[in-house]
Amino acid sequence: MLVVAIIAVVAAIALPSFQGYMDRAKVAQATSDIRSIDVVIAQYDSDKHTLPDDLSDLGKGSFIDPWGNPYQYLNLGDAHGMGQARKDHSLVPINSDYDLYSKGKDGRSASPLTAQHSRDDIVRGRNGGFVGLASDF
Repeated sequence: MLVVAIIAVVAAIALPSFQGYMDRAKVAQATSDIRSIDVVIAQYDSDKHTLPDDLSDLGKGSFIDPWGNPYQYLNLGDAHGMGQARKDHSLVPINSDYDLYSKGKDGRSASPLTAQHSRDDIVRGRNGGFVGLASDF
């Protein structure tokens, strides 16, 4: 009985620690993916002298984040783009060229990064000068 209790205590301590590690690993993977997609978009822009309308224009297959959701892309040069742009705490767009982000662990997002659903998003900001958790922006 004592052995079972000890195993239960160790499991109760180890499971949240392991889950935290897995969450951090997925955030790191999404950050790396966004940086890689950013490079592909820059190559596309260099070749065609325009940004892609969506990620499928890149011809590199599907872009799926570590949580199984598609990465989100919005060309801010489009007529509809600026109204839907990701915004900081002052409601100022975080990019002037395009938004690229993952909706994060919860798979939900809202335009301002301060919204509860956006806090776990992994975003590209400052035109590529920042890639990381929206809560860190």
